[in-house]
Amino acid sequence: MMLIRYISQVGKYFLMLKEIFNKQTKWSVMRNLIFKEIDDLIIDSLGIVAFISFFVGGVVAIQTALNLTNPLIPKYLIGFATRQSVILEFAPTFISVIMAGKMGSFITSSIGTMRVTEQIDALEVMGVNSLNYLVFPKIIALLFYPFVIGISMFLGILGGWMAGVYGGFTSSAEFINGSQMDFIPFHIIYAFIKTFIFAMLLATIPSFHGYYMKGGALEVGKASTVSFVWTSVSIILFNYILTQLLLGS
Repeated sequence: MMLIRYISQVGKYFLMLKEIFNKQTKWSVMRNLIFKEIDDLIIDSLGIVAFISFFVGGVVAIQTALNLTNPLIPKYLIGFATRQSVILEFAPTFISVIMAGKMGSFITSSIGTMRVTEQIDALEVMGVNSLNYLVFPKIIALLFYPFVIGISMFLGILGGWMAGVYGGFTSSAEFINGSQMDFIPFHIIYAFIKTFIFAMLLATIPSFHGYYMKGGALEVGKASTVSFVWTSVSIILFNYILTQLLLGS
């Protein structure tokens, strides 16, 4: 019975995706909605992303340095390990899971509140495609999400450099040499492919849980929690699949 319910929810989700692109809202209205979502979802996330990226990059560098106990192991591996960790996993995946909590809860609660207060019903009565009006601007806004991840990558490596150099674990030249060593440009492409997929999940799964919720204010909170769980699960699952497809072959 539980399996049938989950399959039904997945089917409902894909039907929602189809409906989002039907009966487009006028561009003059949509433009303002998109700018508002960019401000709410992208600009407002930069502070927390910058803070976490900088310090986690520093922690990765310190942890790597503390585990290089053998004097024969070169110090430039600190820079190499920091770069690989930040670009391949930390920036695209770890930040996306954090954003599932920040962005996802915001999206679910804002749409869920509109459902509870019957604002969505009012949009439908006026002949507006409420899914296009509410969800499409979020999808467009999150096309800028790779910009956030790019900043996260830069600050993660910068944090690693500062922790390594000023913590006395390595020299600046060694860290920079390690961060440039054996660099594979496809790793950046791989990270941004993941980021685009995660951006779609961050825009649509919380919207789904907010749009189809039932009940009152208490249920809005529950829907936010459920959306965070399922968005995080989806990100981790797609991370495994995309890693296997893009790097495993």
